Amino acid sequence: MKIKEIVSALERFAPLPLQDGFDNAGVQIGLTDAEATGALLCLDVTEAVLDEAISLGYNFVIAHHPLIFKGYKSITGRDYVERCILKAIKNDIVIYAAHTNLDNSPGGVNFKMAEKIGLKNVRILEAKENALIKLVTFVPEAQAETVRKALFEAGCGHIGNYDSCSYNLEGEGTFRAQEGTHPYCGEIGKLHTEKEMRIETILPVYKKTEVVKALMAVHPYEEPAFDLYPLQNSWTQAGAGVIGELEASETELEFLKRIKKTFEVECLRHNKLIGREIRTVALCGGAGAFLMPLAIRNGADVFITGEIKYHDYFGHDSDILLAEIGHYESEQYTKEIFYTIIRDAFPYFDIQITKVNTNPIKYL
Repeated sequence: MKIKEIVSALERFAPLPLQDGFDNAGVQIGLTDAEATGALLCLDVTEAVLDEAISLGYNFVIAHHPLIFKGYKSITGRDYVERCILKAIKNDIVIYAAHTNLDNSPGGVNFKMAEKIGLKNVRILEAKENALIKLVTFVPEAQAETVRKALFEAGCGHIGNYDSCSYNLEGEGTFRAQEGTHPYCGEIGKLHTEKEMRIETILPVYKKTEVVKALMAVHPYEEPAFDLYPLQNSWTQAGAGVIGELEASETELEFLKRIKKTFEVECLRHNKLIGREIRTVALCGGAGAFLMPLAIRNGADVFITGEIKYHDYFGHDSDILLAEIGHYESEQYTKEIFYTIIRDAFPYFDIQITKVNTNPIKYL
């Protein structure tokens, strides 16, 4: 099996276009045409992680955090990043990162956190904006079902928890085929009227090329007519953070103790306990404090994230319980997502979760 096959499976789950603008997710180092000897899963790429991969005989390391964020004018081993680059190249190791694309994906980092906590009715807290477009096309009635099916299979028609969504309107199309054409119906030089179906459906903008290719492959016309419209709808299936509910309410102290144990937190920081009941939980893995106002507006009793700045704690005691559990701690179960994706796609492929704790923060 080639490494690029595993990369394809990862990107079907967490498409690269879902990453935020500052990010550098995807292949970091190496050639994906190589045969995969095994994959080591980690949160961060460090020299110790690469040494572990080498000792296992693996040539593929999959991380959540990108090793490379900036361009380099030279690689001389000045810091751990450059040393990792040199070590990976020297040992023919491919490094891949799924970062904010995995944060923003359905079933991604935040959904895994919600699963560990036991949340129900989990939905995106901050939905992606300007990420959807509408496709409109016109098809002879007899071929409408075939075209619809191809569009749905290519990724169209998902609205919330519904799929195969479309709007269909009967009408008549007219055209006159010119010399040199090969019309599906009608005669060259004569105005033709055809009973057609207008099909409207929705799709993520990053799937546009794939969808248009699918449309052209099955549409019976030599020159299919179609339109693409930008939409201002929020894409509620993808975005930052999640919110959900517990099966039963818990006291603040009960809840925080359970979170501390679940995420193996050595030092859980929080604001003042005022005796509220915890039922609605908002969360975001990593540095998610930017979502705090949305958590409050959505009526969350508690907001959990990896990092909160000092001044962000002020003025919110009566609004919401804040729980800061550490960046590494909040995202540590991302490795389980990688494991499940690869194991489901390639049941007999050799994969392991790293034994190296890459958390750079230590506690006395």
